[in-house]
Amino acid sequence: METINLSEQNSVLNQYLAEIRDIDYQKNRALFRNNVQRIGEMMAYEISKVLTYEPSFVETPLGTANLQLPKDKIVVATVLRAGLPFHEGFLNVFDHAENGFVSAFRMYTNREHTEVGIHTEYIACPSVEGKTLIIADPMLATGGSMAAAYEAIIKHGKPKSVHVACVIATPEGIEVVKQALPSERATIWAAAIDPGMNEHKYIVPGFGDAGDLCYGEKL
Repeated sequence: METINLSEQNSVLNQYLAEIRDIDYQKNRALFRNNVQRIGEMMAYEISKVLTYEPSFVETPLGTANLQLPKDKIVVATVLRAGLPFHEGFLNVFDHAENGFVSAFRMYTNREHTEVGIHTEYIACPSVEGKTLIIADPMLATGGSMAAAYEAIIKHGKPKSVHVACVIATPEGIEVVKQALPSERATIWAAAIDPGMNEHKYIVPGFGDAGDLCYGEKL
């Protein structure tokens, strides 16, 4: 399974990453969500380069244009609620895509909040049989929620290929995803890969809780 770290290349993507990591910038939720969305758009563009294309003819007012257009049927799925702005970025590019939503959230399993379990509660998804599945979730920390989301989604069919898209990942999370997904048909895309996690399983340096920063703290 290939892992692609987009921050290894110099681009404006690194500016968006720097801003969403900045403590002062994070005080404005609208700006934070906008940058997460823009990262989704740029990542979707990169993923579009590896899709399957076929020739198509389009009639213009002055003649016929011969174009190469995407052949893949795409399903963009996300993990609620943190993934919503990221998901919107993908839809701005893949505007004909179908959509899937999974409620998969972390639950601490010990008093010290150092061990995490994943609870999947809700899923709404079309069939992914033979389609290109993109699972967009901003944070790939332990990898548990991504693996749980994938397992829930493939109950709706076997995708042709899978793209795991995240803003920030950890090596540990990447390894969990590699174990959970079929290596010959899956790719991991990250805007950045950070060294690891703290004792509470948050990515360091990361940028904090994506859901809270997008929409406010939860009870």
